[in-house]
Amino acid sequence: MTARYTIHQLRVFAAVAERASFSRAAADLHLTQPTVSMQVKQLADVLGVVLFEGQLRGGGAGRSRVRLTAAGHEVLEAAREVTRAGQALEERLAALAGVRRGRVRVCAASTAEYFVPRLLGAFQQAHPGVEVELQVQNRQVVTQRLADDADDLYIMTQPPSDHPVVVEAFADNPLVVVAPAKHPLVAARKVALAELAAQDWVLREEGAGTRLVADSFLAERGVRLSTRLQLGSNEAVKQAVIGGFGLAILSLHALRDEILHHRRVRIVAVEGFPIPGRWHWVSRTGRRASPAASALQRFAAAQVPTLAAELAHLQEVARRRQFAG
Repeated sequence: MTARYTIHQLRVFAAVAERASFSRAAADLHLTQPTVSMQVKQLADVLGVVLFEGQLRGGGAGRSRVRLTAAGHEVLEAAREVTRAGQALEERLAALAGVRRGRVRVCAASTAEYFVPRLLGAFQQAHPGVEVELQVQNRQVVTQRLADDADDLYIMTQPPSDHPVVVEAFADNPLVVVAPAKHPLVAARKVALAELAAQDWVLREEGAGTRLVADSFLAERGVRLSTRLQLGSNEAVKQAVIGGFGLAILSLHALRDEILHHRRVRIVAVEGFPIPGRWHWVSRTGRRASPAASALQRFAAAQVPTLAAELAHLQEVARRRQFAG
């Protein structure tokens, strides 16, 4: 059959399917919603199938969600394959002239937002012709995008064990206990691990990478925390700690501004902490690394000493302020 549909139509359809919304797809593609609807309709007419089951409950005009039919799922997978093939061709051609062009899509777990944008910004300055796309999501979304093979690289503390993946550790991610600046434990030179059970705690949601590492560490030592709040972001956890709801376990990366500038929380010196952790590059097994993705990983490896020095500086500043009140 001679193809009468276009790559542009497939791209527009994929945007609608992945966002479950015509209006969101239109905004992200910088097109009008009627244009997006027309492109999807033309694709459906050419293929002779129904792509979406229709509107589901939603939040008003332009915000209702759409759901793929069985045929729609097949077309979405084909659209993704076409997109990957086109990108791979562009990147192979770019590789012939060195990494001067290309695109790399990165999806990072939420705690990585404290250093990954700076890392990618420096990379793009070094490779101005490479387009970098970044998504920062909670671990559940990152894992789903990994399952869908939606990105080139993923950055996670806890790579999933139920997916065929390639994992490469590249940077430290130590976890520390934090408390409000005036909390009694802040002045202690060393807090026994067992004493944590007597405190109230504000923790990330179950399944978050930080939570998984902390839970595993404490369970191995027979310590169970009294959880007062579970929250879905590091910033929300920090604000709850500042508000006096309890202590928290957070990545040292997430405390950079608090330690250097705001000083509203303090690191508590607890037996066994910091919990050592690592950031990992994760990619789907069998996915051929593009020249741009490989260049990004090499660039990040060269930045590891700088990241390590920054963490060491944060720990030193935190130690100096431990008894400052």
